Amino acid sequence: MPTIATTDGTEIFYKDWGAKDAPVVMFHHGWPLSSDDWDGQMMFFVQKGYRVIAHDRRGHGRSTQSATGHDMDTYVDDVIALTDALDLQGAVHVGHSTGGGEVARYVARAKPGRVAKAVLVSAVAPIMVAGPNNPDGVPIDVFDMVREQTATNRSAFFYDFTLPFFGYNREGADVKEAVRLNWWRQGMMGSALAHILGIKAFSETDFTDDLKAISVPTLVLHGEDDQVVPFATTGKLSAQIVAGAKLISYPGYPHGMPVTHGAQINADLLAFIEG
Repeated sequence: MPTIATTDGTEIFYKDWGAKDAPVVMFHHGWPLSSDDWDGQMMFFVQKGYRVIAHDRRGHGRSTQSATGHDMDTYVDDVIALTDALDLQGAVHVGHSTGGGEVARYVARAKPGRVAKAVLVSAVAPIMVAGPNNPDGVPIDVFDMVREQTATNRSAFFYDFTLPFFGYNREGADVKEAVRLNWWRQGMMGSALAHILGIKAFSETDFTDDLKAISVPTLVLHGEDDQVVPFATTGKLSAQIVAGAKLISYPGYPHGMPVTHGAQINADLLAFIEG
């Protein structure tokens, strides 16, 4: 399996499909998944002539189940190590959920020439948890419950979590059991410890300064029926903070819309990348 080693010895697994001289699109996955969550988008873009890359975040998927480094700064350091190792230039970075926060911080800190465009999909930025500066955010009790369930009941909790994730708990939803099982499979591949520690990273990290620092063309995509990362306090605000950002919001779409509504998301990504 292709991997790169970080400075602390963590092995980061990655996929790298397509011609090496083709334009690059790099995908960043959400919690608690792996690069496999982007297979639909990666297949779409590689068939359009792009080079597509995605990695498993440390502690997730096929990367090392490291006991440390489960904070956003280290996640981004790992991305920097990978993009340096592959010498990616002029790449488009696309992040979903936690991966959207990772993209925001990476793009804000990337070396000149590394990034051409950024896309935040159902992203956790600018900040998820409720606090004095974010009174309408998600209460900390919710994240404490996710920590407790991940520690004590992970298999069942992950399976049940697929219902709000994909909007399968909505009346009339076309529930696809294989989609639920694939999400569960990805989650269970990773480390329970990494997943628990990573909750703080995606819920309590404030990306406001990162969003303000982004200077490349940016697209924000978010479902208006996102039950995991509420649109009004995340995607809607992010699009206001990033200078010149374009926002597309989708009535009725769930958090996992790159899977449930892949054709529409792929079309909008392609239009932005080629626009």
